[in-house]
Amino acid sequence: IEAAQQRWRAVNAPHLVALVRAGARFERGKLVERPTAEPLTSTATAA
Repeated sequence: IEAAQQRWRAVNAPHLVALVRAGARFERGKLVERPTAEPLTSTATAA
């Protein structure tokens, strides 16, 4: 990031870089929460 800043514009929010790398989505500058997945239920029975 620091090397890119020397040749390009500065990163506005370096504290958010980890979120972006982890796959977080932002819309209009706001973090978009992922809907929580329903817990999976197992239909298999123990033998």
